Amino acid sequence: MSLNRKLRMALIGGGPGAFIGDVHAKAARMDGKIELVAGVFSRDPAKSQAAGRAYFVDPQRVYRSHEELVEKEKKLPEGDRVDFVAITTPNHLHFPIAKDCLQAGFHVMCEKPMTFNAKEARALRDLVRKSGLVFGLMHNYTGYPMVKLARDMVRQGDLGEIRKIVVQYPQGWLTDPQERSGSKQAGWRTDPGQSGAAGAIGDIGTHAENLSEYLTGLKITELCADIGTFVKGRRLDDDGNCLVHFEKGVKGLLHVSQIANGEENNLAIWIYGSARSLEWHQEQPNYLFIKDYKGPVQVWRRGNPYIGEKSPAAGRASRLPFGHPEGFIEAFANVYMNFADTLGARLNKEKPDPLMLDFPTVDDGLRGMLFIETVLDSASSKKKWTKMHS
Repeated sequence: MSLNRKLRMALIGGGPGAFIGDVHAKAARMDGKIELVAGVFSRDPAKSQAAGRAYFVDPQRVYRSHEELVEKEKKLPEGDRVDFVAITTPNHLHFPIAKDCLQAGFHVMCEKPMTFNAKEARALRDLVRKSGLVFGLMHNYTGYPMVKLARDMVRQGDLGEIRKIVVQYPQGWLTDPQERSGSKQAGWRTDPGQSGAAGAIGDIGTHAENLSEYLTGLKITELCADIGTFVKGRRLDDDGNCLVHFEKGVKGLLHVSQIANGEENNLAIWIYGSARSLEWHQEQPNYLFIKDYKGPVQVWRRGNPYIGEKSPAAGRASRLPFGHPEGFIEAFANVYMNFADTLGARLNKEKPDPLMLDFPTVDDGLRGMLFIETVLDSASSKKKWTKMHS
């Protein structure tokens, strides 16, 4: 039985000039299961109110701080207060906001990387477990239907024994010092006080790490990292390369860059098995390529009936018929859909269907923070291999 109402969402972030926060607002409402009713959209009260008007939020529920939001929403009747809070601020604010929301009894959706450092991530994991509340982490690339198909193919043994994983995420938008020309996005992402100890490794390296582990179910055990900063005066890394060892003797390569001049958002992964290999590109997300040296390349195309037959998760994540492309915002929406259905089941005191539970959690967030710290440790070490932090 589905919940007989929409879930009420508060958004922290997403004000004028925001990128990810606005994507969250659009994606959360795509399926009609969630309504945006409150928020703190900017540290500037005037800008926050302007964003609230754009989102059609009652001005009385556009708050000046997350503390005010938590305090006043908690006082509202249970049928009026928000069900969950989405956190889309710079990284250094994720933990204190999530902590206060969880302690007040609100479920949480959080942008990645989950926290400022691994210490905070461990504390947040423990808090989520103690609270029993639903916590979702927005690794949006797990929401693509063809990523779910690829995962299920790997798990069903279609590739045979997995031998090698290659994952990349090159961007070129920070080839020049955008942080010194007024770019809000570049400004906080290259500021160690807001982003944390890593730049490109934290911003997009965690996506590459998460995608490789999500698709294969294999954890990174150790790595050998080389990171660098090419733009003079930049305070955080803008390029990184890792040799990676996974469980079961699987080897891999992971490289990311934000100074790959001319690249846009070229996240891609290759998984090589003893029977077949697969290849997926985020810039062409509706296609999954299956390869075998003994025969022609297969192209699996999103939206066709055979996709859902092979992978119910991929079928569930596909909204449109074949030939009508689905992309970035829809992937966000798929994470929100599963999060919302899980939360709705919980509010109905029902057990969520396993397909609903297919979204990143606090444990994935901790993995990401441990990955960042391991890469930084490895890059500053003279040892060849650095074990994944735990």
